[in-house]
Amino acid sequence: MSDKSTGDVSSRLAIDPAQQVEIEAAVFRRLLAHLDSRKDVQNIELMNLASFCRNCLSKWYVAAADERGTEVQYEHARERVYGMAYSEWKEKHQLEATPEQLAKFNANKK
Repeated sequence: MSDKSTGDVSSRLAIDPAQQVEIEAAVFRRLLAHLDSRKDVQNIELMNLASFCRNCLSKWYVAAADERGTEVQYEHARERVYGMAYSEWKEKHQLEATPEQLAKFNANKK
């Protein structure tokens, strides 16, 4: 589709709202499973390439819950996104960022 508007895509795709929610939930679960299968991909790499990371997803999860009147603690959202406590994931999988990664991250912030 060449239409790059931010309008309601579901109406153009003839998807009813309930189906859209189910599909989007399935896509979110698949994204989490994909990230879980790629623990080698560091958050700073995601930030440098796509301007979001697992922590961003956690914050968006909390914000979406808040918008719907549900309180979700950030650490609980992180556990949902990481598949384990963040402290455990960090200990097992997070590497120290390289100087090059940090330079790119800081340059992207500007």
